[in-house]
Amino acid sequence: MMPEVGEFAPDFELPDTELKKVKLSDYRGKVVVLAFYPAAFTSVCTKEMCTFRDSMAKFNEVNAVVLGISVDPPFSNKAFKEQNKLNFTVLSDYNREVIKKYGISWEFPALPGYVLAKRAVFVIDKEGKIRYKWVSDDPTKEPPYDEIEKVVKSLS
Repeated sequence: MMPEVGEFAPDFELPDTELKKVKLSDYRGKVVVLAFYPAAFTSVCTKEMCTFRDSMAKFNEVNAVVLGISVDPPFSNKAFKEQNKLNFTVLSDYNREVIKKYGISWEFPALPGYVLAKRAVFVIDKEGKIRYKWVSDDPTKEPPYDEIEKVVKSLS
């Protein structure tokens, strides 16, 4: 079931691109943008993550953190991060537990049984509550970046 705005964000622990375990609760006291994307190296996902990369100065100004999350293995995410010079942490939900907790599992139509993350963004406040969510059933649709930046600034 998808968590709602105003509820505490489900905590999780996932490996980053160096296999270091990262917990959402480690970022308590900071505003966090969780940016879920379906698959590394695909056109829309690359554009989305590069847009967040290009906006990092704005997030850094207000001490906010961006975490990119996909079901790709850490090794694929590492190559994706390096190739696109992503300047934020990228996490691997390889066992798909987090996308289930957040209610954003999506079965890829061309490969029955292959489950990915829906494209989704959750903004979490300093206390760990969800203050904004955007979820798309259309994997080709990008999130409203300006809206996300405004929410992050308002929480900082």
